[in-house]
Amino acid sequence: MLFTPAHRGQTLNGILLVALFAIASYTIAQISIIAALGLSPLIIGIVVGAIYGNTLHQHVPQEWHAGINFSARKILRLAIILYGFSITLQEIASIGWQGILLAVIVVGTILPLGYFIGTKMLKMEPATALLTSAGSGICGAAAVLALEPVTKAQGHQTAVAVATVVVFGTLSMFLYPILDDLHLFQLSAEAKGLYFGGTIHEVAQVVGASSILSESAQQYAVIEKMTRVLMIVPVILIVSWLMARQKSTSQATGSSWFASIPWFAVAFLAVCGFNSLDLLPHELIVDIHQLDTFLLTMAMVALGMETQVSKMKQVGKSAFILAGILFLVLTVGGYFLVKFLIV
Repeated sequence: MLFTPAHRGQTLNGILLVALFAIASYTIAQISIIAALGLSPLIIGIVVGAIYGNTLHQHVPQEWHAGINFSARKILRLAIILYGFSITLQEIASIGWQGILLAVIVVGTILPLGYFIGTKMLKMEPATALLTSAGSGICGAAAVLALEPVTKAQGHQTAVAVATVVVFGTLSMFLYPILDDLHLFQLSAEAKGLYFGGTIHEVAQVVGASSILSESAQQYAVIEKMTRVLMIVPVILIVSWLMARQKSTSQATGSSWFASIPWFAVAFLAVCGFNSLDLLPHELIVDIHQLDTFLLTMAMVALGMETQVSKMKQVGKSAFILAGILFLVLTVGGYFLVKFLIV
């Protein structure tokens, strides 16, 4: 056991190592030029972790790896649960049925489309295709992290999916303002907010891109983005059900699916509902957000530590080709979808 007297110290050493790398990642992310690029501590964390995983990995006691694995699995689940404090149902309702429907259509289209293109046309591993699609369709690195335990993906698959978020999410963050300056977006201010929030990968990237818009449009962008974040819950439940169904095709019972339900996703939804009651002081919510960002960064660092460049090469260019296709679908298809919904 990880925390028995005989193993507790070594496990805690591994967790402390991850925490120190997370602190470094958090500090790097605060540098103005890094922040301007929309690179969150989560993304910095997996890069820093991967550097360690491919350089100093062999020089750390093997016994510490239990703490690293604990950070990548258990701390990750806690962080996803606390992520519910970032959303309220009132905020989601404020964007109207068009904004909610936009989020549903985007997620409901990008995930199956990406999975089909990835597995059938690009011959990718199912987990890599799904994680890449989730990073594009839902909420970037956070969605990749949330689905990682359900898909039981390996560290290199998670890292590649996050890498696609960095590349195409950053591209979106700079491209959208340029296209807007060229007056190519024939949308109202609020519709632009929904478009930005409905099609850009990371929350931080949405904030960066929408900073050129009016204050109300910026709010629409962020709320639309958080509506997509909330879609994590049904996606996780559906994916876990489909995976359980595949494993139990020879069985007539549904007990295997119930046993495989990712309860951390249900807890995430419960926390979101509790947060909507507005019972906690604003200052405490801010502190929880900071703690949650740090825990997510720890999970990213730990996943990066488990990543080997040699394994990432096995994925090849397929993940980036898939992410590029989904980027075009989001950019072009998302624009016309918003024009259709917002009349």
